[in-house]
Amino acid sequence: VHAAFKAKRLTCRTLVERYLTRIESLDKRGPAINSIVLLNPDALITADSLDRRYARSGPVGPLHCIPLIVKDNFETKGLQTTGGSLALEGWRPTQDATMVRLVKQAGAIVLAKSNLAEWAFTPYETVSSILPGYTKNPYALDRVTAGSSGGTAAAVAAGFGTLGLGTDTGNSIRGPSAHQALVGIRSTMGLTSRAGVIPLNASADIAGPMARSVADAVAVFDVIAHSDPDDPVTVDADS
Repeated sequence: VHAAFKAKRLTCRTLVERYLTRIESLDKRGPAINSIVLLNPDALITADSLDRRYARSGPVGPLHCIPLIVKDNFETKGLQTTGGSLALEGWRPTQDATMVRLVKQAGAIVLAKSNLAEWAFTPYETVSSILPGYTKNPYALDRVTAGSSGGTAAAVAAGFGTLGLGTDTGNSIRGPSAHQALVGIRSTMGLTSRAGVIPLNASADIAGPMARSVADAVAVFDVIAHSDPDDPVTVDADS
């Protein structure tokens, strides 16, 4: 992607438009992957801003104009965040989860919020009360996505975004990544912040990237692996 920007073969707006078109064609139609809860209505506005900044001074950061799929248990400023439950329908946080803030600062665009097992409670399948029906595995529509981050995994595997963010309390980054040919990183506790992520079990919750390649997953991890005063477990993350 960044090589195409540099060669002027691609703009941020064009990239985002292509992903939005693919989501429109395949998420609720055709194979109906059913992975997307909500699209970011400001994604193209953000893309245009990034294009202007790129023309003036180059990339904003290491994730410049990387469209991200974000699991719907991460707080996203101004975008509904539900944890997969109708109980939180309509809640729009006033701030981003720390991890979301960091990827945005690095230039990424939150393209969409993805489905999850309600309250991230199961490692086996992806079904919630905020989005009717199951999320399907793009590689085999009759197979499960394997867990609460299955919406992110299905969306990335289906080409709805370049990278994704998920959470893992028992198996929910690792399982969906394995089932959908992705690379997911569940890090050592304390290397990444859970601040702004709807909790399931504070002694086991981890948040991290999901991607098509090791290099892409590491590129996100390098951005998000920091200490955070809002998550005291990360106190030694910078050492």
